[in-house]
Amino acid sequence: MAGPRAHRPAPDRRLSAVEYRGGSVRAHGCGEPPRYGLSCLIEKLRGELARLKRAGFGTASERLGGRVEQLELAIETLEVDEAERLAAMPAVAGAVEAARIRPARRPLPGHLRRESIVHPGPCACPACGGALRRIGEDVTESLDYVPGRFKVVRHVREAFACRACEQVVQTPAPHHAIARGRAGPGLLAHIAVAKFDDHLPLYRQAEIYARDGVDLATSTLSGWLGATAAAVMPLVDLPRREVIAGSDVLHGDDTPVPVLAPGTGKTRTGRLWTYVRDERPHGGARPPAAVIFASPDRRGERPLAHLARFSGVLVADGYAGFNGLYAGTRPGGALTEAACWAHVRRKFFDAHAATGSTLAAEALARIGALYGIERGLHGKPPDARTRERQARARPLGAALKAWAEASLSQVPGRSDLAKALRYMLARWAALTRAFDDGRIALDNNAAERALRGVAVGRKNYLFAGSERGAERAAAFYTLIESAKLNGLDSEAYLRDVLTRIADHPAKRLADLLPGTGRRPRPSLTLPDRKARRRALTRSPPPCAAKAYAPRPCSTAPPTAHASGPTSPTRLCPRSSPVTPSSSTTCRPTRWQVCVRPSRPPGRGCSTSRPTARTSIPSSRSSPS
Repeated sequence: MAGPRAHRPAPDRRLSAVEYRGGSVRAHGCGEPPRYGLSCLIEKLRGELARLKRAGFGTASERLGGRVEQLELAIETLEVDEAERLAAMPAVAGAVEAARIRPARRPLPGHLRRESIVHPGPCACPACGGALRRIGEDVTESLDYVPGRFKVVRHVREAFACRACEQVVQTPAPHHAIARGRAGPGLLAHIAVAKFDDHLPLYRQAEIYARDGVDLATSTLSGWLGATAAAVMPLVDLPRREVIAGSDVLHGDDTPVPVLAPGTGKTRTGRLWTYVRDERPHGGARPPAAVIFASPDRRGERPLAHLARFSGVLVADGYAGFNGLYAGTRPGGALTEAACWAHVRRKFFDAHAATGSTLAAEALARIGALYGIERGLHGKPPDARTRERQARARPLGAALKAWAEASLSQVPGRSDLAKALRYMLARWAALTRAFDDGRIALDNNAAERALRGVAVGRKNYLFAGSERGAERAAAFYTLIESAKLNGLDSEAYLRDVLTRIADHPAKRLADLLPGTGRRPRPSLTLPDRKARRRALTRSPPPCAAKAYAPRPCSTAPPTAHASGPTSPTRLCPRSSPVTPSSSTTCRPTRWQVCVRPSRPPGRGCSTSRPTARTSIPSSRSSPS
């Protein structure tokens, strides 16, 4: 008789170290007692997951996509099981925590709002009953999360009538990002970024909003997203023209995206093409940008049409569809081809991982020496990069070519190593072109990074609903990836664009592009990761940027009104050099809400519950 287990899905035997029993994951073969076997298995699966993720993007990674997802789910299940087991056995949990080697705990970010919960002490000494005096306090901080909040913005337009002629005067209605829409720019930006940068389909967003009590149908979100795409399309067309025609070096790549075929219920494979300009490695003046196009197929005429106005160097992989760009019959002249060393290295890495070949290991070491030279050239001008490459990298490249030609006769002709050697030698002229031009990068990683979000998004929304949907996705990816290349928060940037684009002059539309026109406001800029790590290890001086002193909260501008139970709330304007004040301080960045702290608890005996006070500290020091 079939028991309850007959209805459970059979485990995938590719996970040799994992066995499903009774709906849980159990470990085997770790060499540890069963009580501690999960930790060993988790580390083993993490190592296997890292090895699979090194496959990068492309055909190989698409074959391994299901394997990677399965490993991630298995690791998540094992970690939850271990945490649940340790929570049930405090003594074992203490022993495991003591045995683990953990890095030093970093302090919590200082810019976050602090909420202090004061736990009152006893009234008298519990030992002798004597009076107590306060000698200090201990502060323990924990990180908590408050879900995002919706708000309703009321645009109040007062109407006046002339006493003499009875003419009615009223301020014109403000322009909205989308016509006849009840969504503000912040919500529209959040919907677009959540779909194309956080990879949340619209039906999942509708479920998330419903938990906050806001019922938004998927059809409503679809309509808003389409109207938003129409509003930003003139802005998207600008970089597509300017980046293609005004760049000297471009990185090109493409990735598949399933597109729903109308009337058939099936999907066909479309493509998203990206062309990236990134002059930061050689200190160029042009801001980085990424433009993305959609096409229903991968025919060679697509890149010919995309790059019709481009003349310069194209860094790309060995896709045959790009060959028409390098032909002399191309209108406007042939482009200069520069190949990708990362693709060459990836083929040798796969050969070494499969066979452990010493020849493949030597090829990896020789290519690694080239990248070691390149790391020291980051940020230098093109002339200096060219001189260093010709003096140091070119001799290594010549030696690598001679070694490859000699090694090709020593390996079987159909082996993966022979294919990797032939791939490198066939593109040798394009691979070594970077040695003569300091503007050219060694690899095409800039284009692959721009398409990484597309590769992740395919796992969630599975396919584009139509060819028009693929073009809409390409438009949003263009703005989002360009904003990220310039160090901007993609959602904050898109919110700023939707706030201003309706009233912005058409002749100055380029000012809204990331990295061009006016400098972005500080509220749009993402913090530098290295600087943030340095800031977490020490307490920065308060307001050290421009010697701004904290200023007290003031009343809001005449046009801002607030309603609700938060009566002590004020809006804090942009900071300016003022004298210090003992009032509540606010971060001097932009308009934001500041909440005054409540009075400190009295010194007398109190049997009430802990009191909470909310404040925004001006530095990272703990409250005293």
